[in-house]
Amino acid sequence: MTATPNPRSEPWLRGPVPDTIPELQAAAHALLNVKEELSAAAKDLTSQQLWLTPGGAASIGFHIRHIAGSLDRLLTYARGKQLSAEQRGVLASERDATLPPNDVPSLLQHADQAIDAALAQLRQTRADELFAARSVGRAALPSNVFGLLSHAAEHAARHAGQAITTAKIVRGLGYTRRA
Repeated sequence: MTATPNPRSEPWLRGPVPDTIPELQAAAHALLNVKEELSAAAKDLTSQQLWLTPGGAASIGFHIRHIAGSLDRLLTYARGKQLSAEQRGVLASERDATLPPNDVPSLLQHADQAIDAALAQLRQTRADELFAARSVGRAALPSNVFGLLSHAAEHAARHAGQAITTAKIVRGLGYTRRA
């Protein structure tokens, strides 16, 4: 007997992600979870709260922006390409609260688009290319497609967790939403 997946359960409990090879299901589930958790964690934050750095911790805005940027960079390496000057510039500016996107709706849309692009790349990845060699960064550190895709998902999940925790701290500081 097979139970019907509950749409409110975590993505990994909803069954396989369509058109994604079994080897990449965990990465796809993690990315879907990041998308949902970021939206829930940040939805009612003010722009001020988004960029607070309580105790010197990185801001929620940084984490959301970094998720999008790091997915783009890691997926570029997985495709066998090196970063462009624009991608390196994005990396250098991820902590700058004055640069767009810098409000909750825009940042979440930016992250959603990056996650959707990552999921599309997972769907396009064939099992016979998972262990194709790839180099990372200017130092050309050794990796492979599977390592890069797996790391992209776990890295996004790690930063989502940090954003969620920081959002709880920021809310606990007593800042209230301004109209």
